[in-house]
Amino acid sequence: MNAILKAQQAYGSVGATLRSPVSLEYDAVARITRQLIAADRTRDSDFAGFVSALHRNRRLWSVFAIEVADPGNPLPADLKARIFALADFSRRHTSKVLADSAEITPLVEVNMAILRGLQAQGG
Repeated sequence: MNAILKAQQAYGSVGATLRSPVSLEYDAVARITRQLIAADRTRDSDFAGFVSALHRNRRLWSVFAIEVADPGNPLPADLKARIFALADFSRRHTSKVLADSAEITPLVEVNMAILRGLQAQGG
């Protein structure tokens, strides 16, 4: 077996694995949103899973906040401000959900809105 064949087997097709940043963001938000929905259904029987899903969503929004706060981020200032505000909302609302004083639905709705926006960009 030659080196090229071994590399192809080990790494697969490079073309199939190269994806746009928008596509990667879409997949991350979609995966975490599915986890939030599933965790909400099993909240009473798997509270640790519920908390874990909320934590992953909070981390995702923290990454978004960090990215838009970067001076080198090319997004328009108004869009960066709106994303930062959504990240702040997500952080605050997650705390309320964990304190059992709010529902998870607004977090899912925000993520779904982001998914629609990313899909429009080719996600």
